[in-house]
Amino acid sequence: MPAREELPSTLRRSPEKAQDTWSKTHDSAVETYGEGERAHRTAFASLKHSFEKVGDHWEPKEKKGPSDPQAARGYGDPLTSSAGGVDANASKEHLMGVARKLDIKGRSSMTKDQLVTAIGRANRRQTAKARGDT
Repeated sequence: MPAREELPSTLRRSPEKAQDTWSKTHDSAVETYGEGERAHRTAFASLKHSFEKVGDHWEPKEKKGPSDPQAARGYGDPLTSSAGGVDANASKEHLMGVARKLDIKGRSSMTKDQLVTAIGRANRRQTAKARGDT
């Protein structure tokens, strides 16, 4: 099944370039691995090199590259945790800007790791709200 027909909702609300990146990688991964979780994980790992999740959608990153150790490795060891689309490799200043955009309370006193966690939580809340899951 072509990836365009099964785009995740966060990608439907994202720039076309993000949709193209995910779709092309997903279709290629399906040819290699077959349909399923592995193809989806591979597509998201590719997406995370150029985009980061902000709220309920994906935005271009300032600097290309993997967003966390899992994205750097691609699909692999399920024990390696993902930052869920948050660019955990970004500077603290960048993360503060994303936290400001998401109106995260208490951000000024958070460490970098706390910001990554708080942004991830805010992203999940906004995605659930956009999907009507709340």
